Amino acid sequence: MILRTKFPLAVMLFFAIGLLTAYACTSKPMAISANTPETQATPTPATPARLTAEDLKKLRWIEGTWRGTGVSQPAFFERYRWENDTTLAVDSFENEKLEKVTDTTRFELKDGEFGGGSEGARYVATAVDDNAITFAPVVKARNWFVWKRESKDSWTAIIKPLAKPDKPAKDIIYNMERLPDAR
Repeated sequence: MILRTKFPLAVMLFFAIGLLTAYACTSKPMAISANTPETQATPTPATPARLTAEDLKKLRWIEGTWRGTGVSQPAFFERYRWENDTTLAVDSFENEKLEKVTDTTRFELKDGEFGGGSEGARYVATAVDDNAITFAPVVKARNWFVWKRESKDSWTAIIKPLAKPDKPAKDIIYNMERLPDAR
C-alpha cells in the first residue's frame, strides 16, 4: 500500500516537472520597459516619446563642433547642427582639421516622433529633457544610446549594446568636448 501511494505521486511529480520545463522552454522572454535603456537579447519594440518642435528646443545645447574620446577609441570629430526647428544633422569628419565630412546622419521630427540613423539602422527618441535624450533601436540597430549634457562645453554619449544570451552587455562611454566653431 505504501508503494502504491508513493508511486502515483512520483509519476505525477515527474509529469508536472516535465510540463513546467516544456513551458519554460517555449515561453517568450519578459518584456522590458521600452522607455529605459536597459538591455536584453530580444527587446520589446521602443515606445517613442510624443514630441513637438517646442520639445526639441531642449536639445539646443548639443549644437556645435565636438571632439569625442573613449577607452580604446581614437579621437573623432563631429558637428551637430539644426537644419531647421525639427531636423538635427550630425556631420562626422575625417580628422581634427574638419575639412572633409565623411558622413551625415539626420534626426527628424515626423508625426510626433524624433528619430534617425544611418546604414539602414533607425533609432527613435523615447525620453527627452533639458539635459538628456534617450534613443532606442527600431530597425537594424544593436544598441540604445543616451546623449547627456555634463556642462556647457561637454556631454557624454552612453552606448548601451543589446545583451546577447551568452554575453552580458557593457556600456561604452564617449566624452564629448566642445571645439571652437570653425565653420
